[in-house]
Amino acid sequence: MLKVMDFTGDYTYLEQTLHTRKEDISVEVNNAVTKIINDIRINGDDALMAMCEKLDGFKANKSEDFLVTEEEINEAVERIGPDFIRILERAKSQLIDYHQHQVEKSWSMYKDNGVIMGQLIRGIENVALYVPGGTATYPSTVMMNAIPASLAGVKNTYIITPVKADGKVSDVILAAAYVCDIKTIYKAGGAHGVAAAAYGTKTIQKADKIVGPGNIYVATAKKLCYGVVDIDMVAGPSEIMIVADETANPRYVAADLMSQAEHDVLASAILITTSRELVAQVNEELKRQIVTLPRQDIIASSLENYGGAIIVKDIKEGLEVANHLAPEHLEILTQDPLAQLPYIQNAGSIFLGEYTPEPLGDYLSGTNHVLPTGGTAKFYSALGVYDFVKHSAYSYYPKAALASFADDIQTFAHLEGLDAHANSIKVRFEEEDK
Repeated sequence: MLKVMDFTGDYTYLEQTLHTRKEDISVEVNNAVTKIINDIRINGDDALMAMCEKLDGFKANKSEDFLVTEEEINEAVERIGPDFIRILERAKSQLIDYHQHQVEKSWSMYKDNGVIMGQLIRGIENVALYVPGGTATYPSTVMMNAIPASLAGVKNTYIITPVKADGKVSDVILAAAYVCDIKTIYKAGGAHGVAAAAYGTKTIQKADKIVGPGNIYVATAKKLCYGVVDIDMVAGPSEIMIVADETANPRYVAADLMSQAEHDVLASAILITTSRELVAQVNEELKRQIVTLPRQDIIASSLENYGGAIIVKDIKEGLEVANHLAPEHLEILTQDPLAQLPYIQNAGSIFLGEYTPEPLGDYLSGTNHVLPTGGTAKFYSALGVYDFVKHSAYSYYPKAALASFADDIQTFAHLEGLDAHANSIKVRFEEEDK
């Protein structure tokens, strides 16, 4: 089922296999989303109500209808039951345990000349967490976004999520919100929900940042609203890359490839290996295991169109290929996986060894599963506490310290043609110069 190719040093085909899934946004989608955003920006709640009814089937008669009530949350938690709440609490604990190491502290420096300088770390005040509400629901994503935001000191985190005609938010989403202590949940999703959070309406508070995954309309809305509001990233379809030697268990490799292929027909699952025999065994395992999985049609399409096996001369070359392609998820299934870690430069999240499969990271390892895709791991990172803070520099200079820089600052300013900059320094010492 995996197409097999020998690596020749030419990355063109490999890049196309992984990256052309992230097609340019069509003119139709872009125009439709732009119209939605403008309507929300101008008409606020009236436009939001109309779009929720037209696009989602949800009719809100008044602004209060958008808000999930405390009673709805409590009823959802009761229906979910204590065992799933226990799992959510365990996931929360794991996420806190990992992400607390990302918390930054403000700092100061004191110089001998009386200068005081430093940096203030402040949490973003208002963050909107977008949670999909279509055919699949992701309580794990609620937690992956909410926990680092909380650790960063975000004052107000709220959820925007689409609902259908019944106006009900999924119980598992409400349970995850409950565990993360998110009390404000709006029944508005899609591009219109994003626009409402970006610009603010009478009902929905304007966010400073919007995070969370969504379909092409949601991604486009986030991209078009960027600048008015900050966003986490514009992510594409999911992907996994496995670098394996002849010691890898083909059953595990096949299972892990399919764990990402089941997300989407556009998902990518790539095996990089030194062993042709392993590829043959993995293909047999894929055929055997896929028939037991409910989403087998999606998996088969994903593997057929965006799956593949790349034969390399050694693991070092395999890691060079992985670094070039910069996958979202990178599994290392070799005899000594920890020894490969220093050679990995570009990956969203790295999973070392046969008992660290990617789904562990999706749910309970404690690392974040909001990750860069489509090669953007070359310059983007996994979502973390650092995404929810701002850094403000501060400085205090006494007169004598400024005086020691005065001539050089004025020279610098004049060279740049900014005479008013120079004058700002000059006026502070004019009396002394007379």
